[in-house]
Amino acid sequence: MSKFIKDLIAAQSVTPDVPEHPELPTIKNVSTDIPIKVKLGEGAKVPEYAHPGDSGFDIYLTEGFVLGKFKTRAMKTGLYMEIPEGYEVQIRPRSGVSLKTPYRIANSPGTIDSTYRGEIKIIVQNVSAKTVYLPKGTKIAQGIIVPVYKAQFEVVDNLSTTDRGENGFGSTGE
Repeated sequence: MSKFIKDLIAAQSVTPDVPEHPELPTIKNVSTDIPIKVKLGEGAKVPEYAHPGDSGFDIYLTEGFVLGKFKTRAMKTGLYMEIPEGYEVQIRPRSGVSLKTPYRIANSPGTIDSTYRGEIKIIVQNVSAKTVYLPKGTKIAQGIIVPVYKAQFEVVDNLSTTDRGENGFGSTGE
C-alpha cells in the first residue's frame, strides 16, 4: 500500500485544519460507510460500486424502454432507499453513457431526499433525431451519497462588494 493511501486512511479519522466559521457546522469523524436501507422491486439489482475507489454506485433499469427522438422519460430502477437524515443521494450520468450514447440524464445531478420513499426513477432524454432502445439491465446512472447542509437565510438590504460584482455568464471572456 502506498504512503499516499496510508496517509489518506489515517487522515479520515482526523478533523482537517479548516478555519472556523461560527455559523457553519464542523464536520467531524466523517464516515466513508453510510448505511443505506434498500428495498428491491421486481427485477431490481442491489446497487454496487464497480471498483473499491469509486464514489458512485451503479444503477440499472428494470425494464427495457423505447425512447423516441428528442423525448424525455422517467425510467424505472426498482430501487427504494431509506437515506439517513443529513444525507441525499445524487443521481449523475455515467461517463460511458454520455460518451457513447445519444441519451442524457436530464436533471443532472438529480436529488433523492432522505424523506423520499418512492421508487427511484432516472429521467433520461434522447438528444438525437433517432429512436433508441434501452434494454432491461442497462447500467443507466450512478448514485453518490452526499452530506446535506441547511442554509439559514438572513434578509439584508445590501450584500458585500467584490471585484466581480454582478458580472457573470462568460464575463471573464471564456
